[in-house]
Amino acid sequence: MSKRKSILLFLAKFFITYFLLFGLYSSHLHKTQQKIPFFKCSPVTESVAHQTKAILNVFGYAVNTEAHTKELSVKLLVHDVYTARVIEGCNSISIIILFIAFVIAFPGPLKATLLYAVTGSFIIYAVNVLRIAFLTMALYKYPNEQEILHNLIFPSIIYGLVFLLWVIWVNVFSNYKKIKDAKKV
Repeated sequence: MSKRKSILLFLAKFFITYFLLFGLYSSHLHKTQQKIPFFKCSPVTESVAHQTKAILNVFGYAVNTEAHTKELSVKLLVHDVYTARVIEGCNSISIIILFIAFVIAFPGPLKATLLYAVTGSFIIYAVNVLRIAFLTMALYKYPNEQEILHNLIFPSIIYGLVFLLWVIWVNVFSNYKKIKDAKKV
């Protein structure tokens, strides 16, 4: 297959997968979130907030969650101090959709593709919950560092993880490795 055709096929698979999954997720959000008569987040966002609370409670921090009354988010309160919030964009689903779209678009055996997409999604979700827990405590202890913590350090953790998972996929599990190895012979 020509290089141009391979690139076009990759892009087609990527965007079809991305928009299909994004459409399904948007439909889910439309059905589960509400603003009237009160704000209610999607179950995934609520789960992320509750799991963050549980992790921090295990480490001895008095953390509670509370639905935000003015926006679609869940507040995280450390020792009754509103420290952080979990919004839809923080629940890792959007980044998981991006991850899966890349894995599906980059050719690999069907079984490996499905297993890697599912396993990678669980890893991203778990690391995201740990990331939010760590961010919550960092914001509690260093509230003046919110800008650098929230906008630079913590996004680099989740995006760095996704990039690492993509590199592993391409170099270990995808058909690219087989093609690369065949060219060496």
